[in-house]
Amino acid sequence: MSLTADVSYSAYQAWRDRAEVRPLDLSVVIPAYNEEDRIVPTIAAFAAHLSASDLAWELIVADDGSTDTTVSLIEMLDHANIRVLVAERNGGKGAAVRRGLEAARGRLILFSDADNATPAQEIDALISSVRAGADVAIGSRAADGADVKNRSILRRTLTAGLKQVVRFGLGVGVRDTQCGFKLFTADAARRISSAQTVSGFSFDLEILHLAERFGYRIAEVPVRWFDAPGSKVDARKEIVRFIASIARIRLNDVRGVYRNA
Repeated sequence: MSLTADVSYSAYQAWRDRAEVRPLDLSVVIPAYNEEDRIVPTIAAFAAHLSASDLAWELIVADDGSTDTTVSLIEMLDHANIRVLVAERNGGKGAAVRRGLEAARGRLILFSDADNATPAQEIDALISSVRAGADVAIGSRAADGADVKNRSILRRTLTAGLKQVVRFGLGVGVRDTQCGFKLFTADAARRISSAQTVSGFSFDLEILHLAERFGYRIAEVPVRWFDAPGSKVDARKEIVRFIASIARIRLNDVRGVYRNA
């Protein structure tokens, strides 16, 4: 083992065994529903990358009513800086992310999908964007420089259609609303999550709509992304829910639901 590897492993051991006492720079929130096959490798990927940095950080798994061994696997890890938020029932990915954002203690808060489709290392570019002045930095598969692999023809076709629906139905000014890799300042995360009403997979639309409505600066950052197997999303059903969510968000605007957030 090299000296660099020795130092990195020592840093990981320290993060694993001792609760962080410094003010937290970063919270990583991972929503999870029946992710027993993927959650531990994803946690390991973040631990390997971030333990080598000088950041004080924590990891939060926001369980969404899993019926498999997801929660018990995380509890067995017994890491000092990992928390799991257990839900009694499945409330939707958006609801899980909201609980995670509200529980996070870091100055910056990332939510990342449990499949590690966007590698943990991509967080560095998002952090740089926030340090340069953005309030919200979103991983994008559509931005110039993105590296997207293994996306099916069906998924590419649906994604292209959804982009047009978002553009004309909601007017959100980013090219990729659905990549599950988004970084917020703590202030932006708190305000946005407090106004959030969409609990399903299309919650990203509302989050970005709220970010724009509240005047937060959004940076769209090109990332690497790999279409990981084992997705829980039925794309055909989601497009219907997607359109319904746009209608709900528009109605919320008309009714003034977001006005006092």
